[in-house]
Amino acid sequence: MDGWIVSLLNGLSYGLLLFLLSAGLTLIFSLMGVLNFAHASFYMLGAYLGHSLTQALGFGWALLVAPLLVGLLGVAFERWVLRRVHAHGHVAELLVTFGLSYVVLELVRLLWGLGPIHNPVPDALAGPLFTVGGMPFSRYRAFMAGASLLVLGALAWALVRTRLGLIVRAALTHPDTVQTLGHDVPRVFMGVFGAGAALAALAGVIGGVAFVTEPGMAATVGSVLFVVVVVGGLGSLAGAFWASLFIGTLQTLAVGIDLPLGELLGRQGVAEHPLRRLTVSQLAPVLPYALLVLVLIVRPNGWLGRSEDRA
Repeated sequence: MDGWIVSLLNGLSYGLLLFLLSAGLTLIFSLMGVLNFAHASFYMLGAYLGHSLTQALGFGWALLVAPLLVGLLGVAFERWVLRRVHAHGHVAELLVTFGLSYVVLELVRLLWGLGPIHNPVPDALAGPLFTVGGMPFSRYRAFMAGASLLVLGALAWALVRTRLGLIVRAALTHPDTVQTLGHDVPRVFMGVFGAGAALAALAGVIGGVAFVTEPGMAATVGSVLFVVVVVGGLGSLAGAFWASLFIGTLQTLAVGIDLPLGELLGRQGVAEHPLRRLTVSQLAPVLPYALLVLVLIVRPNGWLGRSEDRA
């Protein structure tokens, strides 16, 4: 039972990191209608920049500088590339973001190499925060959850309580009216795209320490990211939040279950099959995609989010 408590806390911390990553993608899709295929690449770039900046300046500065640099990259990409292809429709936008993901991947391989890099936990965050029945819950996992909650709370406050947030939310549904009132809607789009890239990079700085930092990390997290966004309901921040927590917890808990499928299927009288030797932990990586298929069959518009619940 004690192990389940720690696993649950680890799952929640992972889910909060997923939401920190998916929040930017959800905002971009809500505002611009662009499903940004390069979003996970911003996450990877943040992890690598965070590693280099940590060595040069320290982890605290890396948390500030890496998202800023990636956010500026996002602003430049939206201004000089994405905006130019906007007139050609969503297919062109998808293709250009897909191309950017390959550019970032090759850039990372060129600068940091083909293999994984050592990205250690900062000394101040190393070690367990507390133990439950001998099972430790690390300080860094607690930091990951706390930092994600702090940033996302600030994002929610900015969207709901500030004038800029009011303009952004108005531009979601009435961009022509916002433009008529004197606001530069293209600049709003550019700022939201840059902010989304910065959020992804911040998740990369934090997640790069908790998980493996290597060139394939964008593909690994990117597939889960799109599951979160679709399951939560495209464009729904609230849906993405609950989907992130659910999927993060589901995967983390499943990893700790070594029960063979044969024991589960055998109770129902299913005949002997090689798949019966698989354990639940071995199936943990595919559980989000199984959930995605189920959601698309039962409720194509998303399980947790509502069409009117955008941003």
